[in-house]
Amino acid sequence: MIRTRFAPSPTGYLHIGGARTALFSWAYARKHGGRFVLRIEDTDLERSTLVSEQAILDGMAWLGLDYDEGPFYQMRRLERYKQVAQRLIDEGKAYWCYASREELDAMREAQRTRGEKPRYDGRWRPEPGKTLPPPPQGVQPVLRFKNPHEGEVTFHDLIKGPITVANAELDDLVLLRGDGVPTYNFGVVVDDWDMGITHVIRGDDHVNNTPRQINLLTALGAPLAQYAHVPMILGADGERLSKRHGAVSVMQYFEDGYLPEALLNYLARLGWSHGDVEIFSMEQFCAWFDLEHVSRSPAKFNPEKLLWLNQQYLKAADDARLAGLVEPRLAAQGLSVAGGPPLAALMALLKERASTLVELADAASLFYRDIHPHGEALAEHLSEEAKPALVALRERLQALPWERAALNECLKAVTKEYGLKLPKLAMPLRVLVAGVPQTPAIDATLELLGRDKVLSRLDAGLARLGLS
Repeated sequence: MIRTRFAPSPTGYLHIGGARTALFSWAYARKHGGRFVLRIEDTDLERSTLVSEQAILDGMAWLGLDYDEGPFYQMRRLERYKQVAQRLIDEGKAYWCYASREELDAMREAQRTRGEKPRYDGRWRPEPGKTLPPPPQGVQPVLRFKNPHEGEVTFHDLIKGPITVANAELDDLVLLRGDGVPTYNFGVVVDDWDMGITHVIRGDDHVNNTPRQINLLTALGAPLAQYAHVPMILGADGERLSKRHGAVSVMQYFEDGYLPEALLNYLARLGWSHGDVEIFSMEQFCAWFDLEHVSRSPAKFNPEKLLWLNQQYLKAADDARLAGLVEPRLAAQGLSVAGGPPLAALMALLKERASTLVELADAASLFYRDIHPHGEALAEHLSEEAKPALVALRERLQALPWERAALNECLKAVTKEYGLKLPKLAMPLRVLVAGVPQTPAIDATLELLGRDKVLSRLDAGLARLGLS
């Protein structure tokens, strides 16, 4: 059975790059009927926080990336890492290193001065015929892996193709820090082994770790996973993605009014494609997804494309669902939908013109808040010739059947009678009943606002104009 995993560190929020990695790992497991595992790699004690952990879980839940097992936490598995470390010590494959931080810094500085690549020089590595000094007092040792000096590591990356690294390029990595907490490379190896991970799909910033991990797995006699390193995401300017490009928390997109399926669709196309298909469901994505069609080149994040995609999903969304998403946003503005038009019906009218739920809520708010038209707006859009037409319209609306078709006919009749183009009447009418000169079709807007609200707002506006 194929088993994939997503293993974020709770040192920050779930961002775009992490969400795409999670999506690819999730989809690969779903396509093959496998298992998707969530693991929280919380061994960075200085930077890991419960707030970040919860933000990751919230982001996964909002996106709908459900996991079959987990979340597992590395800090709850310390005894297991110590067991594996002791086995490596007993087999002569790991050793204690007593070099202090100052010694290591001096060693690397000397190597840089000589033009060499900074790396651990093996000073505490036991070798035949080598005499090690007695352990110094007051130094908490770290445990290092005896990486092979000879040969090379070759693996077939499912995205990048064959990769070979000489063992001479790899130094003896630290397995356990002085406090007994595992390093990233050691924790990952033990976890992937114990959890039976068959396919490791992760960002290509980890590709240099893979040969080290393969050597460690080989030393343990553990099975090797298959590896797929996904190229990074860049901003439109070709620079590494940052906050200024939109690399914010996934939950910021929730706050900004994006639908999760729109963000998932966009992330799926960020470095992967299925022909020229732009819009697809997650069911389709899982059926189509393969690693062979993941690009080897970095993808560029385009916020305008994401916004366009969200707009398409809003247009196609169920009106009742949109109403459920917009109502809390209206409540946050202090607005109640009670006594106003049915919110789902309003969504049907407004969603064609909105790009986000924020825009949708702002447009809907006009139907539930008190309106106080600005004098400047009226002065701009209300002409002298339109004033008598507004008064006549007010009288005819009183007894009119309150249906869109009847409202449309009434507007046409008044404009024809007073020799006006429809905008000459509709623009000031919008300002008076909605507070803004731009709304959806004026007949639909009037219908949803309702007779009582339209007439009371018209009466108030006409009174201020001295036309009542």
